[in-house]
Amino acid sequence: MLNFKKSNSYKQINKFFLEMLGTIIGSFFMAIGVSLFLLPNQLSSGGISGIATISYYLFSLPMGITIIIINIPLFVFAIFKVGKSFFIKSVIGTIFLSFFIDYLDKFQALTNDNLLASIYGGIILGIGTAIILKSHSSTGGSDLVSYIINKQNPTIQTSKILVIIDATIIFLNMIFLKEIEIGLYSAISIFIMGKMLDILFEGIYFTKLAIIISDKSQEIAKRIEKNIKRGSTGLYGKGMYTGEEKLILMCAVSRNNLEKLKLEAKSVDPDSFIIITNSREVVGLGFKEGHS
Repeated sequence: MLNFKKSNSYKQINKFFLEMLGTIIGSFFMAIGVSLFLLPNQLSSGGISGIATISYYLFSLPMGITIIIINIPLFVFAIFKVGKSFFIKSVIGTIFLSFFIDYLDKFQALTNDNLLASIYGGIILGIGTAIILKSHSSTGGSDLVSYIINKQNPTIQTSKILVIIDATIIFLNMIFLKEIEIGLYSAISIFIMGKMLDILFEGIYFTKLAIIISDKSQEIAKRIEKNIKRGSTGLYGKGMYTGEEKLILMCAVSRNNLEKLKLEAKSVDPDSFIIITNSREVVGLGFKEGHS
């Protein structure tokens, strides 16, 4: 029992430090997106960074320091709402993000084209944010707010919360900097960031779901299992027009094997009725593991 407790404690410590490392790496990616793409072109990254961008251009305040100052009241509130581990990682994430932004700000922008800056800035910012969220952490600001909201109501998508908050900040950016075009380019960046979050944070496991209606379902299921190495589930249904009862096959399959599945079904029963639909995410044997 004592050895088990030590082993469990070691795993928790190891997990914490891996998540801390992920937080720092994610912060670095976010800083690249902000300092080398968005900030030099006056584009807003939304959230606290967006507010800091306004301060940067209106009052010449270092962006990193501004982010820390604005985050202080948020962390005071968050300490009562989130766990100790998450709180520590978020503080570290905020400090490193601020440091990386001010450090990278000394380097020349990678592009002065607003469209390219908004596209690549959004992609890199999305990657960094996804890494941080996957590490069960944040860099304060809208990340922290979205985490608290998502913790209270897990059905709300994190990406949607971030996009709503960031869109509000972009609107303020347009008012203070008096540049409508900048706001429009910033909106592109936020949209791309949200899409990257959907892909990287909520799942990259795009699969197809095949529903096969046939009089030879048993034989088709065996062919799928033998030749494609995929299991299928039989659901009993009834044709409302014919009144006939049939075994309906349901099978999750990768995009690479989709055509093969259709060929197998049609080779057994040319009259089989096949419905193909997109499956956003599949968790289980042969697909994504059931843990984060």
